[in-house]
Amino acid sequence: MSERLVVIGGDAAGMSAASQARRLKAPEELEIVAFERGSFTSFSACGIPYWVGGEVSERDDLIARTPEEHRARAIDLRMRTEVVEIDPARRRVRSRDLSSGSEEWTAYDKLVIATGARPRRPRLPGIEAPGVHGVQTLGDGQALLERLGATRGRRAVVIGAGYIGVEMAEALLHRGFEVTALNRGEQPMSTLDPDMGRLVGDAMSGMGIAMVNDAEVTKILTGEDGAVRAVATEDAEYPADVVVLGMGVRPETELARAAGLPLGEHGGLLTDLSMRVRGPVADGAVWAGGDCVEVLDLVSGQQRHIALGTHANKHGQVIGSNVGGGYATFPGVVGTAVSKVCDLEIARTGLREKDAKAVGLRYETVTIESTSRAGYYPGAAPMTVKMLAERRTGRLLGTQIVGREGAAKRVDVAAVALTARMTVEQMTALDLGYAPPFSPVWDPVLVAARKAVTAVRGASG
Repeated sequence: MSERLVVIGGDAAGMSAASQARRLKAPEELEIVAFERGSFTSFSACGIPYWVGGEVSERDDLIARTPEEHRARAIDLRMRTEVVEIDPARRRVRSRDLSSGSEEWTAYDKLVIATGARPRRPRLPGIEAPGVHGVQTLGDGQALLERLGATRGRRAVVIGAGYIGVEMAEALLHRGFEVTALNRGEQPMSTLDPDMGRLVGDAMSGMGIAMVNDAEVTKILTGEDGAVRAVATEDAEYPADVVVLGMGVRPETELARAAGLPLGEHGGLLTDLSMRVRGPVADGAVWAGGDCVEVLDLVSGQQRHIALGTHANKHGQVIGSNVGGGYATFPGVVGTAVSKVCDLEIARTGLREKDAKAVGLRYETVTIESTSRAGYYPGAAPMTVKMLAERRTGRLLGTQIVGREGAAKRVDVAAVALTARMTVEQMTALDLGYAPPFSPVWDPVLVAARKAVTAVRGASG
């Protein structure tokens, strides 16, 4: 007898799950119905800043698979259709066609929730004014590009200095705007420790971006035409012809909450290792993945919300395998992320100092300066590596890297070491590739590990 799989959300996690399930089960065995409230599917939200900045020339370059391609694989994908209610007791969802307003119920045997995350948008006076833009979807990116092309002024304010904030600051700089970045924190990139974030802030200032820290935005000021003209903080006003919001995201889980499904401390859905939603309400028939879930941090042992496309696609593969009759698990994450602003590369994995303190870990920190290549080789660029190690055991707890070309992807070595629960002493023996055009004879990550070994031994002596 044929079963029906219903998928809520047509981007990374949702459509990866649908596609993987289809690989495992034919249409006569498994009917797949997917709902997407937007106009695009399977697109790279991470690529939007680079499209806005001009490095990616066409919007469609960011689309991995169109609705027509999904439908050609026997997936009944319904665009511009929003699911407005989940009824787990009767195993059905209520959807609304956003063009006609008509509603209908669709029954399911298995349900995948992949509703993603929504940008943080504070309730400030003027926040809805023309010229204030978020950058969550391709439609958002298109609207921002149209604004950039239409405005005569060349002043931009970015509110927030996390990953999206610094990437959008770079994009606007490439477009010829005078850019001010307003950050409520002590330093940009709160995913780093403040000492490493300071390096990012100094570099941004050196690139011509006006970096303002400890800035609490109080309102968006508008002109006679109703459009944005400035951003006000408690201390000053910053003229703006366009404003971009980059204050992070939160899980989009209102549907799940209303249905009585379990949510974690950060507002994300709670699942087991197979990505099946926990608890009796789900009744074993509901899975969830992507930016709407919380995942296990393998270093701290705590649940975390991390909105990244890499995780979402993996979640989708796991879910699709399980609903399609196979078996797969998602064990957790170590918190690896990379970014850049102009030619400055930024990377982190594992715990920051405040994360380690929060879970009661005693640790040592070291910071080293090195170069991307052998110092005598042309193009060698500086980088700073910070490493945290557990005081008693020497286990690696986290690594942060800020530098120029060749810096960011070095964090992958630390990510593997964290996953394997290696000590910093074990890391010093890693057989990494070496040649002068690629690395000093001691790779910067290994230099930091050697220094961390000394710090751990000193603390234990």
